Order: sequence, then structure tokens, then C-alpha cells
Amino acid sequence: MAGNMAPECEDAPDIGPCNRIGVPMVLNSLFPVFALIVMGMALKHWHLTSTDFLRTADRLVYFIFFPALLFWKIGGAPPSPTVNGLFYLGVVLAILCIYLGSLAYIRWRVPAFQAGTFSQNCYRFNTYVGMAIVMSALGDDGVRPFGVLIGFLIPMNNILAVTTLTWYAEGHSTGTGRIRQTAKAMISNPLILACLGGLVYSRAVGDFPPFVDNGLGLMAGMTLPLALLSIGGALDLTGIRDHWKLSLVSACFKLVALPLVGWMLLRGMGVDGLDLQVGMIYFALPISPATYVLAAQLKSDTRLTSATIVLTTALSIISLAVVLTVFG
Repeated sequence: MAGNMAPECEDAPDIGPCNRIGVPMVLNSLFPVFALIVMGMALKHWHLTSTDFLRTADRLVYFIFFPALLFWKIGGAPPSPTVNGLFYLGVVLAILCIYLGSLAYIRWRVPAFQAGTFSQNCYRFNTYVGMAIVMSALGDDGVRPFGVLIGFLIPMNNILAVTTLTWYAEGHSTGTGRIRQTAKAMISNPLILACLGGLVYSRAVGDFPPFVDNGLGLMAGMTLPLALLSIGGALDLTGIRDHWKLSLVSACFKLVALPLVGWMLLRGMGVDGLDLQVGMIYFALPISPATYVLAAQLKSDTRLTSATIVLTTALSIISLAVVLTVFG
């Protein structure tokens, strides 16, 4: 197993290190992440945090702390001698399969106002929860492939989401401008730039001076706790009652169909080891709160998005526990 997640299974070398994972490992990996999310909800409920604080925290994490973490982890890691292109291809194909499935379901059961929101809820992912789980379960070894993966998928997922939201949105005449604006935002996305910068630095230099390493380490240490508290504070339970059916369908696409399709594709392509573990964690993640912002900008159903964020965040405890147990 990558990182320091568990000792090797010396008495059963045929099954490889860390494949006999039980409840303690899963609990150790998931509890800290979801405990902070619940704490974020409690702090907001008790008025110890505010909407302004959470909005500021989101901006700090998105523009400063999370890019610093990605640059630090990727830039300070030794460059990989090989890149498993089949791993990235398998993840992309899995997302495209679920995306096409969401479009087919839209034609059957989803009204236009909810169509774009429903579709993006079926495949988009929560970057912060993903990084927290990867670091907790796989250690530093998992950070580099996950960082490269999200740097690659953020633009693709946004293109798919904007295309569908624009197609079904009212006022199609402004669609081109919205797509252009979103494309510009993706090119300047701090997470993508941090991943690219880290890869370049890793190839060119390979390590950081101690004072830089310590500074980036302090910044990185703030990232995930602040992000998870912010996610919890932003969760809104009020829309689930009115949108639970469609939210549940989205959750099944995201947390059941995507892991199954992704597993079949990755295994069919011969992907195993650390890449398979990272891929399966990615497939089992809840959807991102960023889907709410995009739905609001393109005049789709934000209440459906809020309900699905809450539902997938809760149900991802199960999907991630299964993934960590089976593929850990």
C-alpha cells in the first residue's frame, strides 16, 4: 500500500500489502474528513461561522491554500518515470459514459429547467474531499496521481457541464458568451496552474529549500480543515424534501454507476495498484458545491443542486467505505 496506511501483510504475501483492510482503516480514513464536515454544519448552526466567513474561506482555499498544497506535493515529489495513460483514459471514458447516460435519462424524465443541473450532478466531484481521503488513505504517494488527475478533469467536466447547462438554459443567445467566459476561467484556474507548475518544478528542480518547504507545509496544513469546515457550513438541508427523487437518481449515477463503470473500464485496461486505488476513490466522491454556482449562473435549478450536494455527501460515506475496503 502506498504511503503509511498500513503495514505489509507478512503472513499472507500472496494477497499483497494492505489488501486485508478492515473497519479500523476505513474509519481512520473517513472519520476525520466527515467529522470536520459535520463540525462545519454545527458551527454554522450555532452562528460561530457566518456566510461572509465561509465565502472568504472558500476564496482563500481556492486561490491560495489548495494551489499551494498541490504545488508543494507535486513539485516536491520525484518525477514518475512513466505515466500510465490507460489510467487517465479509463477515467475519462467512465465519465463520458455516465454523462451520456445522464443525457439519455434527461430525454426520458427530466424537465429542461432541471436538465443541466441533473446532468452535472451525475459526474462532477468534490476536489477537497477527494484530496483529504487520498492523503488519509494513500499518503503522499497518492497525491501526485490524484493532483494530475483533477488538473486534467476539471476543464473536461466544466466543458461538459457548461455545454449541457447552456443547451437547456433559457436565453440561448448568451450561451456563446457564457462558454467563452467559462473557458477563460478554466485557463486561469488556480488548481490547474498549480498542478502544471508542480509538474514543471518537479522535472526541473525536484525539491524545495527547507525554508520554502516549511512555508508551503504550513499553508498546506490549513487547506483541508478549512475547506471541509466550509463545505459543512454550506450544506443546506431544506431542499431535500422537494427534490429527493431526482437527487437520488443523480446520486445513483454518481456513487453507484460511475464506480462500477469506472472499475470495469480500468480493470479491462489492465490498470491496477495505486492508479486503480486513486481512480476508485475519485469515482466514489460526492459532487462539488461548485455545481451550485454554475447552475445559478446558467439559470438551472439550484435547489436540486443543493439537495444533491447534501445527499451525495451523506451517501459517499458508504461508497467511499466500500471502495476503501475493497480496493484499499
